[in-house]
Amino acid sequence: MKVGVKLLIFVLIFSGNLFAQDKQSDTASVYRVLIPESKQSLLKNIDIIANTQMGFRNDFSKGEYIGSKFKFEQFRLEVKGYVHEKIFFRFRHRYTSSFEPQSIDKIIKGVDMAYIRFDLSDKWQFAAGKMIADWGGIELDYNPIDIYQYSDIISHGDFFMTGIAANYKPGKNQSISFQLLDSRTGSFEELYDTVPDVTPTKLPLAAVANWNGKFFGGKLLTTWSYSFFAEAKGYGMHFIALGNQFKSKKFDFAYDFKLSFEGLDRTGIISDIVPDDVYNYALKNTVYRSHWTRMIFRVTPQLHLNMDAFIDCALWKNNDPEYPELKTGNLIRRVYNIIPTVEYFPFKKLNLKFFASYVGRFYRFSDYAKQRPGANFEDYNTSRITIGLITPLHIM
Repeated sequence: MKVGVKLLIFVLIFSGNLFAQDKQSDTASVYRVLIPESKQSLLKNIDIIANTQMGFRNDFSKGEYIGSKFKFEQFRLEVKGYVHEKIFFRFRHRYTSSFEPQSIDKIIKGVDMAYIRFDLSDKWQFAAGKMIADWGGIELDYNPIDIYQYSDIISHGDFFMTGIAANYKPGKNQSISFQLLDSRTGSFEELYDTVPDVTPTKLPLAAVANWNGKFFGGKLLTTWSYSFFAEAKGYGMHFIALGNQFKSKKFDFAYDFKLSFEGLDRTGIISDIVPDDVYNYALKNTVYRSHWTRMIFRVTPQLHLNMDAFIDCALWKNNDPEYPELKTGNLIRRVYNIIPTVEYFPFKKLNLKFFASYVGRFYRFSDYAKQRPGANFEDYNTSRITIGLITPLHIM
């Protein structure tokens, strides 16, 4: 009898729970969904991508082991797509950057892109918002998650800026773009400090012209550009990039030549390494030069062998009245970079790869730099070994 009573109570409680769950489901169904059904068809034109590069990193300096850690080198969440057949938007937020609003464009530093593009015709496009400055070069065209170490000019550059752009396609194999952008995201003082006898311009804008070409059925790609950045009265930056890439089924080879003439030290490397007791503000008349290459050999569709090798040069065309015996226009340092990488793609239909990379950087200072009064430069090496994964994870 007691067993029967217990069984009856259990059945009643269990049935009540079932009815309660059904009732709750029915109640929920009367609420309006977050994205109305009439709007859901728009999602077919929207992409959400989690651009990720993370791994276990082991650092070395001057031949000594520094330490190891798990690290997100890159995490950039991207949303892009068409809201109209002729209106495209793109938003990408870099979570490994600063969240502070910038003093010029008032958007946080971590936002790479936030722009709208109007496809006016098959030949003309117009865009407005924060976008990548079309500096040219193959290195800058790569998704950042596929770069294990940027060259000096790119790693110290500020190439996500606010402005407008026009793109013209005279044919299916060529395009020409023009951009008018803020020349920087922060104020003059934030970037250069107070430089004696230099007056910041009231029109800090950048003009960028870029040409992209395809030849031999897309086997040869070019992306060349010229940019001018206005910074102060009588001082600006001229930047030239010549990017070239050969692509085949098994082998890719890319070569960039980059050259930056800077009336004020925009890249900032030389200003950082010259002792503050000599100059505690941005230097004048610096030059940065880079020769960048990437080779990719596809052993199989799943196994790729990569090699990045590049040289970064920093020069200072100074006229130093304090030390007239020192020549002008001298090399300060070279950095030799070598990055062999093994990449493995375990899935045929998912763009996800595991990698093992070595990043070796060899810093060599010139005799001129070492002989400067008060200088304390010595050659050194840094390296790191990283094992990790990379994916532009396509969520939707």
